[in-house]
Amino acid sequence: MQKIGILGGGQLGRMLLQAAANYPVETFILENDDQCPAAHLCHHFVKGDIRNFDDVYNFGKGLDAITIEIESVNEDALEKLEQEGVRVYPRPAALRTIKNKILQKEFYKEKQIPTSPFIITQNLAELRANASFLPAVHKIGIGGYDGRGVQLLNASDDLPKGFDAPAVLEKMVTIHREISLIIAVNDKNEIAFYPLVDMVVDQRLNLLDYQISPAEVNEKTLWKIEAIALAVVKGLKSAGIFAVELFVDKQGDVFVNETAPRVHNSGHHTIEANYSSQFDMLWRVMLQYPLGNTDAILPAAIVNLVGAEGFEGEAKYQGLEEILAMDNVFVHLYGKKQTKPGRKMGHVTIVSKDKQDLTYKANRIKNILKVVC
Repeated sequence: MQKIGILGGGQLGRMLLQAAANYPVETFILENDDQCPAAHLCHHFVKGDIRNFDDVYNFGKGLDAITIEIESVNEDALEKLEQEGVRVYPRPAALRTIKNKILQKEFYKEKQIPTSPFIITQNLAELRANASFLPAVHKIGIGGYDGRGVQLLNASDDLPKGFDAPAVLEKMVTIHREISLIIAVNDKNEIAFYPLVDMVVDQRLNLLDYQISPAEVNEKTLWKIEAIALAVVKGLKSAGIFAVELFVDKQGDVFVNETAPRVHNSGHHTIEANYSSQFDMLWRVMLQYPLGNTDAILPAAIVNLVGAEGFEGEAKYQGLEEILAMDNVFVHLYGKKQTKPGRKMGHVTIVSKDKQDLTYKANRIKNILKVVC
């Protein structure tokens, strides 16, 4: 039985462990919170800091393979483990490129992967010197996550909201569609694409609000998206699961926004809606089994469940019974005891042959189900 570790014990680790139950694998979690969502589902819980070299190295040195559920991990320790024969998904070199927004954008430029024009700024003074580049999006180089570390700068009055630290200033592009494509890559460099996902973003929280899959795009745009996403993954030279987020403008041009080198929010619907979920697929990759079938069983939508404004404390789920009474609706609560505004607390997946039904139910769920305290 292989021993596989996960750095981080949040909701992605939780769903990964739920899929692990189907395989002969001994699971290990490293996390500094022993009440985290994944803590009670693993075989072995180790309390420690995923950003600390010694904690990560000591956790990983007895394992066959290791993966991440968040990018902010110690990649130096992962490099040492990789040198000593532990299989690391994604490879530390790929993680090093992706976790730093500056290196990520420079990687796209170097590989001639279409992305929005950008300028690197080291501090606020350099940001002010580039005021003529606005409107733009300012993204902090290290540490941004789930909408944090991102500021929209429309005019010079917005410049004080920028970051006094190394960051990327990205030219704002007129977005017609926001698409996510999840790709699985195994150690043999075999590749499997999931169907495209149409993402609708909550502009206020800068978080995924709801999504529809498969996204309906014309054949020419589909080819562009798949070719660009494939160039990203091949350039990273790593096995694992990758979510490539892309913008499509009204002219049909496609730009890479960001890449996540792990299971991703835009793939949660695959648990019910696809033959092999993104979580099942990552176990197949890590255990060196054949890749699964990524085809959709039915079209699906996801509604993200986040903490309601004005509520901070022990979580209660208002409207839960009404949602559970709906047909073809699947509720996933992440087991977080405390809610606060904007915190990811769960998601709801809807499956249906009728895409109008998906949109109707997604909007209904958003209005009924609230996380309060």
